[in-house]
Amino acid sequence: MYLHGGMGQNTSNSGSFVALDIEQLKMAIEECKRLILELPEHSERQKDTVVKLIHLRLKLQELKDPEEDEPNLRVLLEHRFSKEKSKSVKQTCDKCSTIIWGLIQTWYTCTGCYYRCHSKCLNLINKPCVRSKVSHKSEYELSICPEIGLDRQDYRCAECRTPVSLRGVPSEARQCDYTGQYYCSTCHWNDTAVIPARVIHNWEFEPRKVCRSSMRYLALMLPRPVLKLREVNPLLFNFVEELVEIRKLRQDILLMKPYFITCKEAMEARLLLQLHDRQHFVENNDMYSLQDLIDISSGRLSCSLTEIHTTFAKHIKLDCDRCQAKGFMCELCKEGDILFPFDSHTSVCHDCSAVFHRDCFYDNSTTCPKCARMTERKHDDPPYPKDT
Repeated sequence: MYLHGGMGQNTSNSGSFVALDIEQLKMAIEECKRLILELPEHSERQKDTVVKLIHLRLKLQELKDPEEDEPNLRVLLEHRFSKEKSKSVKQTCDKCSTIIWGLIQTWYTCTGCYYRCHSKCLNLINKPCVRSKVSHKSEYELSICPEIGLDRQDYRCAECRTPVSLRGVPSEARQCDYTGQYYCSTCHWNDTAVIPARVIHNWEFEPRKVCRSSMRYLALMLPRPVLKLREVNPLLFNFVEELVEIRKLRQDILLMKPYFITCKEAMEARLLLQLHDRQHFVENNDMYSLQDLIDISSGRLSCSLTEIHTTFAKHIKLDCDRCQAKGFMCELCKEGDILFPFDSHTSVCHDCSAVFHRDCFYDNSTTCPKCARMTERKHDDPPYPKDT
């Protein structure tokens, strides 16, 4: 038999196999597997047989699925599948839920949502790329586990429509805490993720079990600033002190931004790029990503943002003469140091943006001096004559 002749050879020839066809290779592989189980554990003969089994499988794979015939890029259902080069990484196929043996199997990964599968499973995929959903509809489900019941799903998986039940017959029904729907074990692997609705309403960050498509969607949405806390749950700021601290730091950074965009030194030093991974922090102060909230809860964001705030303030108030020259004197007391709108002890006039000591501003019973001057100047200036 094909295999027995190989077994008698020296181990240096363990990679030399000649197979007439695929069926003969399959028979040799089965014989190899049988011998591995029968031979003494960790013996040299067992090790040689394992090596031969690997080579047999490689040869079989070449005959069944030649790598040179596989394109490097495949586009299916908005997925952009790229053929993987790594042979040593062991992954699991998202389509058939079996192991991808990179050493002997060709496999692909979607560059958009990181869906992985065997090359043989590509044409069986019926799930569109999650990244397209993120691009077209960047919003979260903000109801906590919005369950509708298995009966509304016709006792079928919400994704692939396989029959499911809570008794596990014919297939176990697994609930996704994000969508509230039930899925089969092929579409729901008991992966876990932080649920946005639980964070927004309960300030709860414990990962919950989610289906595969929800896991990918939440992972892609994680850095996107789509949560407007002031509208979704304004009361959260009354109960989470860390949120109030971060909001103040963000407000200060927005007040510092005009100094930087008109300062040559700040532009050359690219100070604002210290927030490149949270670009929305230099655009507004009320939009948050789920990653922001996770980092606020852990304390990580407070530390990093305070450090950046300190660097920005140091440039404006100490290091740069041009930025210092844009400071304010308190026109109410006409005393003290130069003031800036982001200083903790100052108040800013909402009409003209003049800066005053906070105590002076709230103790003053008259109007803002700068606003008064502007009003007086407006009245003194004669109106332009109308064209006749």
